[in-house]
Amino acid sequence: MSTGEVRERIELLQGTLDLLVLRTLLLGPAHGHAIMKAIERSSDDVLKVEQGSLYPALHRLIKRGLIGFDHGTSDNNRRAKYYRLTPKGRKQLVVETSKWDKLASAIARVLRPVT
Repeated sequence: MSTGEVRERIELLQGTLDLLVLRTLLLGPAHGHAIMKAIERSSDDVLKVEQGSLYPALHRLIKRGLIGFDHGTSDNNRRAKYYRLTPKGRKQLVVETSKWDKLASAIARVLRPVT
């Protein structure tokens, strides 16, 4: 497997996590741990999000202007960043969801061809 192939696979995984983070923040601002738990809970614990994947995703989304953050206090009285979706992020969520739907549909057609 070439380095290019590995990079594409990693980007696909990152893009998927980015989409899940954007979708989670559509419900309202949340700190990192809450985002991880919301994704896990929404997927019936099928998807497990590691801190080592989540925080780089959050930084990518901030850099792209898709999310912002404010400082606050978490439920256990710790200082935390509360991430929120920006207007640009809301628009991108629609675009990325559409792309995901097309991809999932195409994969389903390959896996379950009409015979």
